Amino acid sequence: MPKTKSSAKKAVLFNRIAFIGIGHIGSSMALAIRCAGLAGSIIACDRSATARKTALKLKVVDEVTADIAKAVKNADLVVIATPVGTNGAIAKAMAPYLKPGAIVTDVGSVKQEVIAAVAPHIPKGVTFVPGHPLAGTEHSGPESGFAELFDGRWAVLTPLPRTPAKALAQVTALWKRIGAKVDTMKPDHHDMVLAITSHLPHLCAFTVVGTATDLAGDLKQEVIKYSASGFRDFTRVAASDPVMWRDIFLSNREAVLNILQRFTEDLAGMQKHIRRGDGEALEKIFTRTRAIRRSIIEAKQA
Repeated sequence: MPKTKSSAKKAVLFNRIAFIGIGHIGSSMALAIRCAGLAGSIIACDRSATARKTALKLKVVDEVTADIAKAVKNADLVVIATPVGTNGAIAKAMAPYLKPGAIVTDVGSVKQEVIAAVAPHIPKGVTFVPGHPLAGTEHSGPESGFAELFDGRWAVLTPLPRTPAKALAQVTALWKRIGAKVDTMKPDHHDMVLAITSHLPHLCAFTVVGTATDLAGDLKQEVIKYSASGFRDFTRVAASDPVMWRDIFLSNREAVLNILQRFTEDLAGMQKHIRRGDGEALEKIFTRTRAIRRSIIEAKQA
C-alpha cells in the first residue's frame, strides 16, 4: 500500500485532474494531490489493464479508463505522465476533447522535444505548461508511488513565451502544495542541466552494469556475489524503466552527446593520471568531487 501524508489546510485547485499514464511519477503525484485535497476528483488513463486495476485498488485515483477522450473530458488539468516518446501522439489524440480553459502539463525529463511534439496539438483556449519534477526511484508502476516523493525536491517548469501567468501560477501552486520547490528555466537550459545531473549518470550506470553482464560466467557471478556499495548503486540506477530511458536519450541526444564528449575527455585525463602514477593529480580531482557531494547534502538533495 503506498504511503500517504497528512494535510493541514485543504483547498481544491482543480475540480477534475486527469493523468495520462499512472506509473511511478503519475501515481506519486496523484497520491500527493489527494492527500493535500487539491482536486475534486482524479481519473487515470492507462493502456495497461493491470496498472488501471492497481491504481483503483490502492485508491491512487477515483476512476480509471483506457479511453483518452473520456479521461480528458471536463478535466481542468491534464498531466501527461508517460515516456516522452509517446507525448506527441497522446497530445494529438486528446486534443479534440480538451475543454476550453484546461491546462495541460507533463513530467518528462526532456523539454525541448516534448514541447516540439506536444505544443502544436494544444488547441486554442487550452494552455500547455511543460514541467519536470526532479524526483523518482528506480521502481515503476502505480504500486511504487508514494505521496512524499516530491517533498523538498525541485519541480522545474519551462513555460512558453505565450504561457499565461495565471496558468503558470496554478501549476506552480500545485507543485508547492505537494511539497516541491519550484523553479523556471528555458527548455534548452533545462535539457543541458539534466544531461549532466541525470542523463549522464544513468548512461554511466547502464554502461557499467552492461560491462558486467558481458563478463565470463564465473567472473560475472563473483561480481554479483561480492558487489560492493559502488556497484550496487550502479545496479539500482540501471534498474530504471528501460522504455523511459530509451526515449530520454533519443529525445535529448544533442545535449547528452555534448556532455558525453566532455566526460570522455575527462575520463581520458583520469586514465593518463593513473597510467603515470600521478597521485597528486588524482587527489586534487577527488577533493573537488568530494566538495560537490557535501554541497548536495547541504542543499538537502542527498
